[in-house]
Amino acid sequence: MNITDVRLRTVKNENELKLKAYADITLDGSFVIHGLKVIDGQKGMFVAMPSRKMPNGEFKDIAHPITPDLRRILTEIVIKKYNETVEEIQDTEETKTVEDLEKI
Repeated sequence: MNITDVRLRTVKNENELKLKAYADITLDGSFVIHGLKVIDGQKGMFVAMPSRKMPNGEFKDIAHPITPDLRRILTEIVIKKYNETVEEIQDTEETKTVEDLEKI
């Protein structure tokens, strides 16, 4: 099974300091899982699987990797995409700043 696409929506809400982005992944170009979360936790960045709140208040994963290897691969790919996206955003902001300075 291959992760063939990762789409991210970064979170800019300052109240959600730990939640950095939402991710959707496509498996083998034919199955999509929506609602993964990129979180900056106490031990670093990690990917939380989509979950639902149960009547007893606990959260239960809707979909998740069964093997540690798939979880590791999924996490590496999503975090890499997140880092690339953040870098692109920062580059764009720096470019805009330079362009603004040139207008002065």
